[in-house]
Amino acid sequence: MKFLYSILAFALCAFNTKAQDTFSIVAIDTLTGEIGSAGASCLDNISFPGSGGAIIISDILPGKGAIHTQSYWLATNQANARLKMEGGLSPADILLWLRQNDPEGPFGALKRQYGIVDLDPQGHPRAAAYTGSSCFNYKNHKTGVNYAIQGNILLGAQILDSMEAHFLAATGTLADRLMYALQGANVPGADSRCLNNGTSSLSAFLRVAKPTDSEDDLYLDLNVPSLPTGMEPIDSLQRLYNTWKTTIATGEPGISTVHIFPNPANGQFSVVWDGSAGKVQLYTTTGKLVFEAPIIAGENKFAPKLQAGLYLVQISSGASVVQTGKIVWIRE
Repeated sequence: MKFLYSILAFALCAFNTKAQDTFSIVAIDTLTGEIGSAGASCLDNISFPGSGGAIIISDILPGKGAIHTQSYWLATNQANARLKMEGGLSPADILLWLRQNDPEGPFGALKRQYGIVDLDPQGHPRAAAYTGSSCFNYKNHKTGVNYAIQGNILLGAQILDSMEAHFLAATGTLADRLMYALQGANVPGADSRCLNNGTSSLSAFLRVAKPTDSEDDLYLDLNVPSLPTGMEPIDSLQRLYNTWKTTIATGEPGISTVHIFPNPANGQFSVVWDGSAGKVQLYTTTGKLVFEAPIIAGENKFAPKLQAGLYLVQISSGASVVQTGKIVWIRE
């Protein structure tokens, strides 16, 4: 995969000044370790041949993090960002390095836009973003504990605001939340160049990697590279996603499935499962039990009084542990 990526990067260098990918999100689910990447642009595989559309900005390192390089996309910058993440640099440090080492110098750095998330050595999520002052308006980025949202050439600030609100309000899996975040930008002219087309964009993608995935075989990897004039890529991507959800395995027979959300949690969280009865327990990273409650089939809502930080989650049924993971608590 890395060899093929290098060939693609080299082949596309000649097109770098055309690439102005627009709105996107990278995010991590700290409970499952899943890392996701989604976005859309008014450039597609027709206007930017060989790119595959907006997906060209996406790079996921399973178990480590995700990187979006956009606005005057350069293959060199994307490859360097990957190398720095593999070398252990934090998202903030990667951004600083990219700005200081842009192939086109300080003025080149001013027209780039980046969004990066990763897991630190202790498993805590980190997020950072950068928007150069020379990117086309409207331009900006928004970050949270486990996500970065960025865009340029937008209809206005409402596009990023809506994406963030959708992502934070969504329930379900990381893939569900990323898809819903894109729906927050599903308005004509979200990428302002597409206003006359009556669509948000011309291409869109959605990708999620589990910690054990290989880089060339992600758990979820959907792409709409181009469409006939007037067709909405985010709607097409939603249909692909809905079909994908009906075909994936949801669990082994007899094993209960569990969803815990939101993650990070802001004062409360929910546990949804299909078992009959069980319990949820939260532990500090030193192993101290700080919360325990029974759960039944369906949605169970809890609002424990906890200090902000990282907690270990355990779902049990009788003497069997059904699921373990991590949850980030961002408010006392």
